[in-house]
Amino acid sequence: MTDCTTEPLVFSRLHRQQVVADFAGGTLTSDSGLLLLREVNRRTGLIPAIAEALADPRDPARITHELQTLLAQRIFGIAAGYEDLNDQQTLRHDPLLAVLAEQRPDPEQPLASPPTLCRLENAIDRASFGRFAAVFVEQFIASQTPPPAELILDFDATDARLHGNQEGRFFHGYYGDYCYLPLYVFAGDQLLAAYLRPSNIDAARHSRAILKLLVTRLRQAWPAVKIVFRADSGFCRWKRLRWCDRHDVQYVIGLAKNSVLEGLLAESMQQAARQFEQTGHKQRLFTEFAYAAGTWDQPRRVIGKAEHASQGANPRFLVTNRPDDPQELYDKVYCQRGEMENRIKEQQLDLFADRVSCQKFQANQFRLLLSAAAYVLVESLRRLVLAQTELAQAQAGTIRLKLFKVAARVVVSVRRVVLHLASSYPLSDLFGQILRRLQTLPATPSG
Repeated sequence: MTDCTTEPLVFSRLHRQQVVADFAGGTLTSDSGLLLLREVNRRTGLIPAIAEALADPRDPARITHELQTLLAQRIFGIAAGYEDLNDQQTLRHDPLLAVLAEQRPDPEQPLASPPTLCRLENAIDRASFGRFAAVFVEQFIASQTPPPAELILDFDATDARLHGNQEGRFFHGYYGDYCYLPLYVFAGDQLLAAYLRPSNIDAARHSRAILKLLVTRLRQAWPAVKIVFRADSGFCRWKRLRWCDRHDVQYVIGLAKNSVLEGLLAESMQQAARQFEQTGHKQRLFTEFAYAAGTWDQPRRVIGKAEHASQGANPRFLVTNRPDDPQELYDKVYCQRGEMENRIKEQQLDLFADRVSCQKFQANQFRLLLSAAAYVLVESLRRLVLAQTELAQAQAGTIRLKLFKVAARVVVSVRRVVLHLASSYPLSDLFGQILRRLQTLPATPSG
C-alpha cells in the first residue's frame, strides 16, 4: 500500500511531550481478525458457492476482478463493519482485504473500486437471486451432522426504513414510515432465507411458497425429519394451515384475539382474575378448544393463555396441530420464537441488512443477500468454534469488536504474507485457541 502524506494531527500535550498523529503508518490493517472468518469460508465454501450460483453478465474479455473476488470484498467488508460502497475507495488498498479475497497484496493492483461494485449490484438478475438464496439452504444441510430429527422453521418480517425514493417505496402504517418489508427464515440461529419485499403487502405474502420450497428440499435431504412451522399471528392464514395439515408439517402460530376467542377464554380469565386478587401474584392458566374463523376450512386446536397481573388482563392465543400439553407448548415451543428477533437484530443492526439505499429494488435485494452471507459466515464461526468460550453467545457486533478489530502490520514477500498483530491485544490466547479449533475442522461437502 502506498504511504500517505498528510498534515500532522496535533493533539493536546502529554505533560512536556507533544502528541502528534498522521496517516502515514504504511502497510497496516485494522481488521486482521477477519483471517478467522476466511478460514470459515474456506471450510464451508460459502463465497465460492455464491459465485457459482450467480450469472456474471460482464464481458469475460474485459474483466479485471473475478466475481468471487468482488463477492469476498463486499461480504468480508460488511462483516468488518463497512456497510457503504464509498468505504471501498480506500479499503481496496488494504492488504488484508486482498488476502481475504484470495488475491496477493499488490499496491499496483488494488481491489475493485466503488463504481465497479455498484455496477455488480445493479447487474445481477432475478433468476440469480433464487440460486443465491438456495446456497444458504445447502450450507445449512451440509452443516447438520448427524441429520436432525426435528427442525423448527421460524418465519418473521421486519422493516427496512427508506430515506430516499427507492423503487417499490411505500408507507407502512404499523411502522409509521416508508420502508421495505423483508422476510426472514431461521432454523435456530442458522439463516435459511432473506427475502426483500415492498411494504404494501400482507406480512405473510410469499411465505407459503417459501415454506413449500424449504420443506421440499429439506425432506429430499432427510425424508424422516419432522418439520415445524412457527410464527406470530401475522402468518396465521388458513390456506397455509391446510397445506401444513396435508403435508405432515406441524405448526405453532400465534392467533390474533377477537371477541369469539375472548368469549371462549372468558371463564379461565375470570378464574385468573380471582386468583390474582387473592394472592397478588401474576396468574397464568392454560386451556384449549376447537375454533374456526369464518374463512377457515375446518376447526383447529387453539391454545388459550389466561393471564392476569398488575397490568390487568393479558389473553393470548395460538393455533396448532401438535398434541403437546398446552402450557408446555406455549412456554417451551411458541415463546422460544422470540430468540429469532435477536438474529434479525444482528442482521439489521450489526450487518447492515437495512442499508437498502440503491435506486433499484433488485439491487437492494442483492444487498440484503450479501448481508445475509456475512451473517452466515459469522454464525458459522460462532457455532463451530466459539462454544465454551467467553464469546459463545456473543452477537455479531461483539464478535467484530473482540475478534475482528485487531491491528496488524502486514509484511509481504515473495513466499509469505506475515501479519504482526498488536502486542497489546487482550484476547491473544483466545484468538490462537479459535484458530487451532478451525484448523481441525474438516471441510463440509459444499466446501
